[in-house]
Amino acid sequence: MIERVTEIQKQAEAEIAAASSSAALEELRVQYLGRKAELPQLLRDVAQLPPEQRGEAGRTANQARQTLEVMIETAAARFEADELSAALADDNVDITLPGSPAESCGHHHLLTATRREIEDVFCGLGYSVVEGPEVETVHYNFDALNHDPAHPARARSDTFYIEGGGEGSEQTLLRTHTSPMQIRIMEQTPPPIALIVPGRVFRRDSDATHTPQFHQIEGLLVDEGVTLADLKGTLLAFARAIFGADRELRLRPHFFPFTEPSVEVDVSCFMCEKGATSGGERCSLCKGTGWLEVLGSGMVDPNVFAAVSEHGYDPDTHQGFAFGLGIERIAMLKHGVPDLRFFYENDLRFLRQFG
Repeated sequence: MIERVTEIQKQAEAEIAAASSSAALEELRVQYLGRKAELPQLLRDVAQLPPEQRGEAGRTANQARQTLEVMIETAAARFEADELSAALADDNVDITLPGSPAESCGHHHLLTATRREIEDVFCGLGYSVVEGPEVETVHYNFDALNHDPAHPARARSDTFYIEGGGEGSEQTLLRTHTSPMQIRIMEQTPPPIALIVPGRVFRRDSDATHTPQFHQIEGLLVDEGVTLADLKGTLLAFARAIFGADRELRLRPHFFPFTEPSVEVDVSCFMCEKGATSGGERCSLCKGTGWLEVLGSGMVDPNVFAAVSEHGYDPDTHQGFAFGLGIERIAMLKHGVPDLRFFYENDLRFLRQFG
């Protein structure tokens, strides 16, 4: 047995020294030191030898195994270092380069793009863009805008009030519309004025067509001799710029606390002709009516001017109109988005459609 162990060791040492790769080295490890290899089998057979031969045979076999293990480990470390150096030389990767294919740089969110499109339209009509605080007082959000003390919008079930945010008209809340900027601007700027106010607003609603946070654009124009015809002409120009040059406008009587008279504004459907598609089917967008409700508006109520009369606004001299539209509403109509919540879910499959 000792002679055979020595032969195996010499043969293994020669082949390990001649190995050219880590893969070849692994094959030699299995061949000479694996469970089914001859050397481990000889070690197991030591117990069957006569007692006087077991000691020397066992020592020789163990030393042979340990010598081969050390040679294989040393060679493996050398191959690992050499192969890593070769891989680094062959695979020059500049980690500062973009991936392949390169990811898009991104684009404006659909709501931002729609807001900017609307702003561009009104800036072209001579309006200024202003912004205001999202945390308002009851005075600016309700009282100065002629809201009745019992108006349902004042209820805590409809509006987010700030805990510990004062009392009475100075109580603070998350604004329910961008209309408070009407009062703030008129307090700061004498007439004439023409402005729009984009921004976030907050109400206690959550379903397919309502979310607790959404975006509005308020419009206000004040001068002398302003009429409802001026309002209709302005909104017609807006509708044709956003929805197409063939659009028509329809005004329906309504009620808003801060305008009198008040009107809801509909635009003719851009997906059908008088409620029917080209195939004669009922239009799913306008529900066969031929009209789409887009915003609320009206002539500024004299009581609103009375709230800022000390700043140069005389209800007997000045007239104006105001309008408010939801940016989500415009984006949903224009791009066929069925659920308001899609805007806030950050699903790239949805957002990438509008890049």
